[in-house]
Amino acid sequence: MQFQDLIAACETEWLAYTEHEFVQQLAAGTLNQDCFLHYLKQDFLFLKQYARAYALAIYKAQTLEGMRQALPHVQALLTHEMGHHIAYCQQWGISEQSMEAETEDFGTVAYTRYVLDAGMSGDLVDLYAALAPCSIGYAVIGKQLITAPDTVIDGNPFASWVQLYGGDEFQRGAADSAEYFNQLLKDIEINSPRGQRLVDVFRTATRMEVAFWQQGLNASTENA
Repeated sequence: MQFQDLIAACETEWLAYTEHEFVQQLAAGTLNQDCFLHYLKQDFLFLKQYARAYALAIYKAQTLEGMRQALPHVQALLTHEMGHHIAYCQQWGISEQSMEAETEDFGTVAYTRYVLDAGMSGDLVDLYAALAPCSIGYAVIGKQLITAPDTVIDGNPFASWVQLYGGDEFQRGAADSAEYFNQLLKDIEINSPRGQRLVDVFRTATRMEVAFWQQGLNASTENA
């Protein structure tokens, strides 16, 4: 099977994730800025754990190729993506130090620890199945938004987010990750017990992504 088969098996959850109201408001530039900043601060904490998950992929890999495959993701997360978050939050006077001191929301804890547990208790394929909704999903969302005629760029305070995930650099990295994931999946039948286990992991991680968007949207109510 391929990663597209996992998406097809989890179509309801995948659409709820990639077409979430948070994403729609972000593209339109109408998202409450408090919601976005709360999301960014939680995503900063998420990405720290996500980098650890890719470091775990290096540990779990049985070949040098597999170890090399994970390394650029660790580097990109710790520099490019997190750098974007830090620079963006600094526009509102939120420092890296204050983000480090931010308390993790329950949803952030649940999602990141689930990914790490999937990798620790399973093998490299289980780990990549848990990582894929984020690594592949953000690229799908970024491409959808950057190419959609109704996405607002000029005057949109969130345009840099759209341009980051819809940009060539992130898209290339996600494509490389998807290609490697497909290599790991190629000898697994989706209807086999092993395949269904991977569907469950992928579905759960996708549901966690939906909850992560909603956690951001809920911030406006919590701060009211």
